[in-house]
Amino acid sequence: MTAAAPDTSRLLASVQTLRDEVDRTQLPLDLPSTAEAKANRAELLRQLDDYVIPRLESIDAPLLAVIGGSTGAGKSTLVNSILRREVSRAGVLRPTTTSPVLIHHPEDLRWFRNERILPELGRVTGQETEEGQPNTVRLVESSELPAGMALLDAPDIDSVVAANRGLARQLLSAADLWLFVTTAARYADAVPWDLLRQAADRGTAVAIVLDRVPREAMGDIREHLTDMLREQGLGTSPVFTVPETELEENGLLPDEAIARLRGWLSALASDTRARSIVIRQTLSGALSSLDVRVDELVAAARLQQTEAETLRSTADTAYAAAEEGVRKGVADGQLLRGEVLARWQEYVGTGEFLKKIESGVAKLRDRLTSAVKGQPAAQQNLDEALHSGVAELILAHADDAAATTTRTWRGSEAGEAIVARHPDLTRSSTELPPRVDRIIREWQGELLDLIRAEGGNRRTNARIAAYGVNGIGLFLMLIVFSHTAGLTGAEIGIAGGTTVLAQKVLEAVFGDQAVREMAAKGRRLLLEHVADLYDGEQARYGKAIDEVAVNDRQVRKLENAVAAVKEAS
Repeated sequence: MTAAAPDTSRLLASVQTLRDEVDRTQLPLDLPSTAEAKANRAELLRQLDDYVIPRLESIDAPLLAVIGGSTGAGKSTLVNSILRREVSRAGVLRPTTTSPVLIHHPEDLRWFRNERILPELGRVTGQETEEGQPNTVRLVESSELPAGMALLDAPDIDSVVAANRGLARQLLSAADLWLFVTTAARYADAVPWDLLRQAADRGTAVAIVLDRVPREAMGDIREHLTDMLREQGLGTSPVFTVPETELEENGLLPDEAIARLRGWLSALASDTRARSIVIRQTLSGALSSLDVRVDELVAAARLQQTEAETLRSTADTAYAAAEEGVRKGVADGQLLRGEVLARWQEYVGTGEFLKKIESGVAKLRDRLTSAVKGQPAAQQNLDEALHSGVAELILAHADDAAATTTRTWRGSEAGEAIVARHPDLTRSSTELPPRVDRIIREWQGELLDLIRAEGGNRRTNARIAAYGVNGIGLFLMLIVFSHTAGLTGAEIGIAGGTTVLAQKVLEAVFGDQAVREMAAKGRRLLLEHVADLYDGEQARYGKAIDEVAVNDRQVRKLENAVAAVKEAS
């Protein structure tokens, strides 16, 4: 192999880097809006692997002409006729060519027996079997074909077998030259023209074989086809017509029917400069198309990034709202309603007892101390009621956040895809309730620590002892939930009395400033626990997004890689 020139070496290195960056730039979200970009990415990788990189590595390798076309166009018959023997099975059953057949001069075997091109396909030799051999390319030697050119008979581009259609497109992307075969009856079909437009966009060298043309209509059909090619930017592509004719006994076209095509192929194969022009045209076209094709991939990756960040923001907003809901619930008095009020009445009573608040806390001490020490069951009931109230508040807002997040996500194609992969995200985690119980117990312990920390002298300690640390802790919990907003009617009177009594007692023990500071700190500690808890719940959504998120650094590396190829070209 001739050593590559320094500029070619630089270009090759840049293209190889680009290939790796394209491979690393995944589009993990299955979005309808990026489905085409995913298919284009796979096709780009195949062309880089099957054509651009191999051609840059071996610029002197034989020109590869891939013979493609629609079902029944007569590709295999044409190949056999050019070589004057059967190398590719032809017949009325469709599809006939199930595995590609690569025909080369014996001297050119070294270029094709390894994985230089089409590395995904294994190499086989010998006669073609009825079933074919999937994922292989069959190598056939022929001295009828001049050295310097190889022909590759591809499956039908519109085959009824999806795998064959995909392989046909892959093989065309690996070609230096498309020898595109169509018929007088089907030359205007949509599928071939989709591929021909793609060839024009990518600068691929194309030659057209118009097969089975009635002699009386040959002029008109050829003229119309030439006009269509010109409109699609393929006006310089040679057109070879094969008249409608009877096959010879050996199943081949008469030599005179394909004489012009055979002569052109022989001349091209024998002319090093002509081959080089065709190869350079297709290679330059493929390199020039990289900008647009990579831009499509970058745009799709950016779209998936945007979708992922929108989903992430939705979860952020939902759980921020949940935190705010708990903060308001702690402060607006709603925790002092219902079960808590009933348990409070069991604990210290109401009516005459609450009226005595105005007589001074000193006169209440004996009564309250007796209530605290004499009703352990009532104290436990109040503690459990407060615990349950806080737990229900935290769980309710967490459940709302989960429901809001998934409901919003399901309104977008990206979110729907993620929820389908992670149905557990539609609700709070199963570990949340025990975690809530644990943090409430931890918080209650922290309140008791605050109380003990304030017992800095004998007098204060004696007052704490009079009520018991747990009793004082209950009062401090009530002060944390001190506001009465959200309560109505009789609840305001009872809850208000509850708050006033608890505050009077605590102020008598610690002083009013200390009580305010303890209540503020207690509330802050609870909200910090809730924030940590919700962060854990929200992280489930972040993790699900991270599984399918496109890395921004990777996208920038892709952009830099294609810029390097452009600079080296």
